[in-house]
Amino acid sequence: MDRQEFVRRRRQFMRMIGKDAIAILPASPVRLRNGEIEHAYRQDSHFHYLTGFPEPESVAVFVPGRPHAEYMLFVRERDPVRESWDGPRAGTDGAVERYGADDAFPIGDIDEILPGLIEPRSRIYYAMGRHHDFDAHVLGWANGFRRAPREFVALNHVVDDMRLYKSRSEQSSLRHAAQIAVGAHRRAMLFARPGRMEYEVMAEVLHEFRSHNADLAYTPIVGGGANACVMHYRDNDRRLCEGDLLLLDAGCEHDYYASDVTRTFPVSGRFTKAQRAVYDVVLDAQAAAIDKVRAGNHWNDPHETAVRIITQGLVKLGLLKGAVGRLIKERAYSRFFPHRTGHWLGIDVHDVGDYRVGGEWRVLEAGMALTVEPGIYIRPARGVPKEFWNIGVRIEDDVLVTRGAPDVLTAALEKTPDAIERLAAA
Repeated sequence: MDRQEFVRRRRQFMRMIGKDAIAILPASPVRLRNGEIEHAYRQDSHFHYLTGFPEPESVAVFVPGRPHAEYMLFVRERDPVRESWDGPRAGTDGAVERYGADDAFPIGDIDEILPGLIEPRSRIYYAMGRHHDFDAHVLGWANGFRRAPREFVALNHVVDDMRLYKSRSEQSSLRHAAQIAVGAHRRAMLFARPGRMEYEVMAEVLHEFRSHNADLAYTPIVGGGANACVMHYRDNDRRLCEGDLLLLDAGCEHDYYASDVTRTFPVSGRFTKAQRAVYDVVLDAQAAAIDKVRAGNHWNDPHETAVRIITQGLVKLGLLKGAVGRLIKERAYSRFFPHRTGHWLGIDVHDVGDYRVGGEWRVLEAGMALTVEPGIYIRPARGVPKEFWNIGVRIEDDVLVTRGAPDVLTAALEKTPDAIERLAAA
């Protein structure tokens, strides 16, 4: 990400919080996986969005109008011994020279410096509860003044809204993450065969991601057969069988931006008649829902459209009986379609941003990014024809709202039944 991108974000953020405020944003702490083994470090999303600074044990401070706006970083000092074990640190000089801080101080000096910056301010912007290890420090500083700041304000409300609108640079990053995911799904379709394990398919996906210096955006769902009907299936340890559908939900994170893609395909290379009938309903619903991802429509338009088409399809398949309008009103479809049709997408795979504003569904605007992912999941049950048992189908693409037609970032990945069969049978 270009350094000027972060400069623009910080300027906008400080304009939004106002001259009588201060904002405090700590970095993510290092987390232990088990024993003394650390998880791979991943910076806090808000911290990255405003700073681009990649190190732990850091705190960003934003002080508008002091007499000019100032952005400060508290960071780890350079330490040749620790750096020989853990890698180089930016230090205070690097925080200024490479990451654009107006000033930088050792993190060990924060108790001496930060209270004096807080005291004259009327408002503290801070994400209380998001950084449990740091909350007590902020409360202690704020409560130690004779004239305490008048109010705490949720920093999240400001940054969440900023992150909802993707710049050209962010759109490019999302597009690149989508392209990597397309290659990974295509590789998985070519690899999957009866007799192979779900985790072997996952290994192919991960190989493609890492080959492009991308990481998992979330634990992939690799659900064969009945496992395709488990919304958040993660065991990925079953052997694939002749006649199975495989639902693969896998996305990557590249340069902090995520993709989120699902395809469902027959591991034997051909859909059964029942599988294809269900697949066609989901594909029709997704196509219609994507067409509703247009500036000026509201957030729920794609979902309402998908619900209508899926309910009609379930009636046609004989899985629901009755008038479509009544079935929708009673949410009868939720037995087979229990989730929403999408979510915001960005630095987090389920990205921040309100779905409602003032009690009304948010209006879609150019620059927003979201997923569109209807599905049908049919478990064995009385009254359900046996040929439909254990069919789970979800189709998910990443879509950018533009001033015109929806921009499907993952459009290159096959999803018509004929194209899916050609690829799966190759």
